[in-house]
Amino acid sequence: MTEKAKPTAVKADKTKRVVTISWSNGRSCDYPFAGLRAVCPCVTCKGGHDNMGGPLDLDVLHNTHDDALMLEAIHQVGGYALQMVWSDGHDTGIYTWDYLRQACG
Repeated sequence: MTEKAKPTAVKADKTKRVVTISWSNGRSCDYPFAGLRAVCPCVTCKGGHDNMGGPLDLDVLHNTHDDALMLEAIHQVGGYALQMVWSDGHDTGIYTWDYLRQACG
């Protein structure tokens, strides 16, 4: 069984408008602010509990644009996730490491 890569660093670049996560397998992935907000995994954004856990849409992640949206803060949630606070007031999405690894492609 292959061990899942773990995050080794998380950086938000407000100029480039990306969150960069470095992983223990040597990979580094950039996640655009607008794309992360668009694929928010919370129940409200997913449209209810019945829609939770579905596959991540990589096209939406990488092709959504919103120059007004900013990332205000990132909080670590235990040892398993990040919580993002967006300039539109949304802050209930919990982005698990598994979800972010999937988003890395």
